[in-house]
Amino acid sequence: MQNRVFIVTGANGHLGSALVRLLKSRKEEVRGLVLAGEKVHDGPLVRYFAGDVTRKESLRPLFEDLGDREAYVIHTAGIVDISGEVTKALWQVNVEGTKNVLELCREYGVKRLVYVSSVHAIPELKEPLVQREVRDFSAGAVEGGYAKTKAEATREVLRAAGQGLDAVVVHPSGILGPYDSAANHIVQLVWDYMRGRLPACVKGGYDFVDVRDVARGCLLAARKGRAGECYILSNARYEIGDLLKMVRQLYGGRRLCALPAWAARAAVPVLKLYARTKGQRPLFTRYSLYALGSNSRFSHDKATAELGYRPREMSVTLRDTVEWLLAHPRAAVH
Repeated sequence: MQNRVFIVTGANGHLGSALVRLLKSRKEEVRGLVLAGEKVHDGPLVRYFAGDVTRKESLRPLFEDLGDREAYVIHTAGIVDISGEVTKALWQVNVEGTKNVLELCREYGVKRLVYVSSVHAIPELKEPLVQREVRDFSAGAVEGGYAKTKAEATREVLRAAGQGLDAVVVHPSGILGPYDSAANHIVQLVWDYMRGRLPACVKGGYDFVDVRDVARGCLLAARKGRAGECYILSNARYEIGDLLKMVRQLYGGRRLCALPAWAARAAVPVLKLYARTKGQRPLFTRYSLYALGSNSRFSHDKATAELGYRPREMSVTLRDTVEWLLAHPRAAVH
């Protein structure tokens, strides 16, 4: 066993749980931060700690009693929100929570912090320009509450890096893949379609990437990334209709009407009402429709060249996602 420990915040989330799986497979020691009441179980290499990133003192047990081991922190904890608003909870968790993690990383002298930002934090360029890593982040340069909070948190991380903290930022695109029990919106799209609960498709798409590739990219950033640098962990852009076609080929399902963007925006109130009657979260909001129509041509060339990052084919991701959802229907999104 290596003389190090990985601290993973958000360890019961989609990416966090994929990271814990990957680290366990590599025989690494892991400390995972989860919320109080979440169902997790310690193992030979993994210890879970209940805490809240908005309460700094609740995080201390993660960093204490490390002895001479080096600590690598991978900060995945956050709220993904497609409502478009900067809510108090969103700001407290995504921004203030990240500040708390930064302060503890400095206080306890961690070896390296990998902060999981998002491509949403990157100011959008007009198509057909390809989007790459940037140095400057501002909440005012991006649209939507989630993007604004991730941009502000990313700025705080880079500011800390400029002051001497060894920190690296990764920007995943739209995460998809198996192991989700925390209601990933894109996994919910697949699951709703499989159950015949998706009323319509919309025209538009985004860059989607396998959660396992993002997890591997985080570990590559921890090992090979340059301090103070950002790395996009993307894959390729896919139309929503093409994703559902791949699911249909794997599992079956009916063809859905594809609403153009203007019709989908007009139908948002109806789609919200439909979701409410089914006891589901609405997937199509004004902000999610904005994202599906935005420029999502992201380049992962830097991560490939410097880290050795190589994402897998989306057909493999969807096959494994469908198989996992079928094998774990109670753990799947509701």
